[in-house]
Amino acid sequence: MEKTLKKPKVIIAMSGGVDSSVAAVLLKKQGFDVTGVFMHFWSEEPARFAKIRQPAARRAEHAASHSARLAAKKLGIRFYTLNVVKEFKKAVVDYFLKELKKGVTPNPCVVCNKEIKFKVLLKKAEQMGADFVATGHYARLWRETKNQKPKTKTYECHLLKAKDKNKDQSYFLYTINQSQLARYLFPIGDYLKSEVRKMAKKMKLAAWDRPESQEICFIYDNDMKRFIKKHMDLTPGKIIDTRGKIIGVHDGLPLFTIGQRHGLGIGGGKPYYVVGTDYKTHKLIVTSDPKDKLLWRKKLLVCDVNWISGNKPLKPFKCQATIRYRHKPEKAIVSPHTKRFGKGVKRKKGKGNDYEVIFSRPQRAITPGQSVIFYRGNEVLGGGIIGCGQGSESLAAFGNLSANSG
Repeated sequence: MEKTLKKPKVIIAMSGGVDSSVAAVLLKKQGFDVTGVFMHFWSEEPARFAKIRQPAARRAEHAASHSARLAAKKLGIRFYTLNVVKEFKKAVVDYFLKELKKGVTPNPCVVCNKEIKFKVLLKKAEQMGADFVATGHYARLWRETKNQKPKTKTYECHLLKAKDKNKDQSYFLYTINQSQLARYLFPIGDYLKSEVRKMAKKMKLAAWDRPESQEICFIYDNDMKRFIKKHMDLTPGKIIDTRGKIIGVHDGLPLFTIGQRHGLGIGGGKPYYVVGTDYKTHKLIVTSDPKDKLLWRKKLLVCDVNWISGNKPLKPFKCQATIRYRHKPEKAIVSPHTKRFGKGVKRKKGKGNDYEVIFSRPQRAITPGQSVIFYRGNEVLGGGIIGCGQGSESLAAFGNLSANSG
């Protein structure tokens, strides 16, 4: 009697969108035993309003959950919902607000992947007896084989950019480690977005023409200022130019980010750009010169770097680096940073995890709190958090605030 080979089990995170739906299709075609999971995240509006009306955030989540369930049903795969409201609120939303209070601009999507997708979801998969976890991210994975490294007992997993460079999401995945990467699958990484939509349409999946979601998922109306004003106590202050001249007032420093041009509330018709903040005096520092040296810098410090290989570089090396999503990587030299940060600059515990990055050309609006990612060709080497300080101190660490800023 022939033995039936057991199919490898995989949990696919389904958002109700076209990418994760097609990822589930591909996994099933590849012979996996597929289970779809929809994760319920934190909803901004309190539950006490549920009986009065159906909040926009809740309606959107219900529609997404329904779409994911329909896709799973059409594919004939198991489907579950996973409540991660508590974990998401603590790891992502609270972190987001906490970092804003420090005077930096965090990236919630990076944190969500690190704390929710790479930890909570993976733990759930283990509890369900799954061999792998998959997502609809545009990224690729390459696993070394014994033939490629015959003299070693371990075979590294490599995170690569997606085939579709316009949709590549490897920027958001740099916090993953080797043990996690070995359990992950990115089924659509070898396809263009147009090909993914074409497959979804052919399969008659309801999500095939669903618009892409660009907003931060926990801000249902994509109104960042409204969200911050609702959840934070703000202190108004003065807006000054780089010569110290007062040119306006603002409602609170967390409402602004480095490089911001719109929504400053400065009249006169001349455009201004945010180049710094001073949380001690609550001053917002701006310039009217788009080529101002405070807006363009070649150097940054990066903290708490994660190297996907698990091996920390001990010497300076050349690579390409990018300071924001969909920003063209620039040639850079990355060196271990042994000097102490400036006064007031905070970082997590742990030695040898901070680096100095020097770009070949000045970069516009390097923003403390955002991530810088290191690439070698198509491979993601790792990344970390820019700055790690508070208000003007984090900027002073880069030497980009003039002495007469206030």
